Amino acid sequence: MSEPEWGRLDPRMIVVRPLNELIGLLPPLAALVFFGNVDTWRVVTGASVVGLIIVYGLLSWLTTKYRITETQVELHKGVVFRQRRAIPRDRIRSVDLTAKLGHRAFGLSAVRVGTGQQERTPGEGTVTLDAVTAIEAERLRQALLRKVAQTEGESDEGVLISQLDKRWYRYAPLTLSGFITIGIVVGFVMNLASELDFRFSEVGAIRSAFGWVSHADPVRVVPVAAVFVIVLSVLASLAGYLLQNHNYRLTRQPDGTVRVRRGLLTTRSVSIEEKRLRGAVLHEPLLLRAGKGARVTVVTTGLNKIGGSSLLLPPAPRVEADRVAANVLAVDETPTAAPLTKHPARAKVRRVVRAVVPTVVVAAVLLLLAETADWPTWPWVVAAVLVPLSVVLGLDRYRNLGHTLTNDYLVARSGSLDRTTVALLRNGIIGWKLTRTLFQRRARVFTLTAVTAAGSSGYSVLDIGDKQGLDLADSAIPDLIGQFLVKA
Repeated sequence: MSEPEWGRLDPRMIVVRPLNELIGLLPPLAALVFFGNVDTWRVVTGASVVGLIIVYGLLSWLTTKYRITETQVELHKGVVFRQRRAIPRDRIRSVDLTAKLGHRAFGLSAVRVGTGQQERTPGEGTVTLDAVTAIEAERLRQALLRKVAQTEGESDEGVLISQLDKRWYRYAPLTLSGFITIGIVVGFVMNLASELDFRFSEVGAIRSAFGWVSHADPVRVVPVAAVFVIVLSVLASLAGYLLQNHNYRLTRQPDGTVRVRRGLLTTRSVSIEEKRLRGAVLHEPLLLRAGKGARVTVVTTGLNKIGGSSLLLPPAPRVEADRVAANVLAVDETPTAAPLTKHPARAKVRRVVRAVVPTVVVAAVLLLLAETADWPTWPWVVAAVLVPLSVVLGLDRYRNLGHTLTNDYLVARSGSLDRTTVALLRNGIIGWKLTRTLFQRRARVFTLTAVTAAGSSGYSVLDIGDKQGLDLADSAIPDLIGQFLVKA
């Protein structure tokens, strides 16, 4: 049988790649036009950059080719440095389809083929085809992941597990993503204004606002500023949720994979082999937990840890999160909701001390500075007020600390501000790591880490009692650690 011919990426990538790059440059370009001093050198520099991007796109298309044989996926590319990459088809663990705004305008998509290899350098263990037609991308996904024949009349849409409910948008502000977005935007705007030599004081509305803030009573300024920031944060959170999770669908495909599709401007489709699933993680940040919500990520091999490709369920009701985890893991009762065994009281003391001591130290330093360096008194007073809250935080950390074993899964929970519940498949554990600090040794507790080839490579059970932890490890994987134990 003759080898398949080499294929090339769609020629429209010559336009798409520069377009995607330019879309990212629109904010600074707009600021340059409307606020900056449009000098000749700025215009020439901007035009040169655009020209170089277009030329680079053309050269990338001319020097990139790929082919899929019976045994491997091959990619040859490189303008300055030539790269040749090949991955065996039997090691393919995921196929990620991503279509940015520029891709979608021309009906194209980027295909990222991932293996179970832990990436030491960016791109290692992966092949990315940017870009092919959307039809070709879907054909490649099916061809690379399909292990069983599709029966006649069976829909490629698969069996629906979960899909976006508009009521889930109420959880967006509870993730604090809006505050993070505001911080990023403010930093970007300030840096851009500095580069363009732009002075905010020259804008009438901004000058008036700063004037009111500097002269008004703080009792009035603080509530107004707080409301303004909260409103902006809510709007930013809602916008982010819409952009990332629009048209979210989680399905079980006839090719033995689960598939997540989501996104508004940039659409993303991630397919994960079910036989490579090693568990699920329930994430419950403090505010989201207070609203009885959670999000779910998958523990598996072959996924990029950057960019959220492991996401199974965006922020949604906790009941839905447990249902999705059970469905994806193919169990009747979700392990993420299993009753947990508490850790010894000594762990409570450690949780409280670790929460309180840093706050007390900060308060003491601020008090010393107030007494010796004429610092204002309010910082140390605020720090002192936070000490009782730190006690509550420590107690909540202990209340959330726990573990259990189900028939198939090791379950561990920890955290308060960001509580996580990990359900890890017991036969996916390949080793144990026992770590113990000086203070843990005095408290007769240690950290038990289940080592696995999937996800973050290790999941920890914090501050577990000595006998309790050893019994847990021996019960989870009999004979793995038992050979090192001395029976009393």
